[in-house]
Amino acid sequence: MLDQSPVGPENDGYIGYMVSDVARLMRTVFDRRVRDLGLTRAQWLVLTRLYRRPGASQTELANMLEVDRASAGRMIDRMERAGWVERRADEVDRRINRLFLTAVAKRAHADMWQIAVATVDDALSALTPEERLLFTDLTGRVKGRLQALAGAAA
Repeated sequence: MLDQSPVGPENDGYIGYMVSDVARLMRTVFDRRVRDLGLTRAQWLVLTRLYRRPGASQTELANMLEVDRASAGRMIDRMERAGWVERRADEVDRRINRLFLTAVAKRAHADMWQIAVATVDDALSALTPEERLLFTDLTGRVKGRLQALAGAAA
């Protein structure tokens, strides 16, 4: 049985700190590993978001990255000049540009994905296969609850 005693915010074992620290450390380890591909955190975040949502608008990408539209625009400009992203006019509304990864970016994403899988495997190596499944299930349930709360607040 798990210890049910409350852990206060003055303790490093507080769940809020633990979740935040795990996410931060995963990003830190991943950042170091993808640096050899020549990717910054901002760039790999853009690659990941556009891979999952090809054709997103600049506004949609800014929302996904949780940055303002101007910051997203500058990032997209740099990535477009580097040959990673291309803008295409929306078929219905010419004022909107849709964003797509180039072939070079898709290859980088494939390389990046292998590093991501290895990073997660390394992070979870202390868990048994059963514990990994349980962790995934519990994390998914918490994520679903937070999504419901975020939707209710919106």
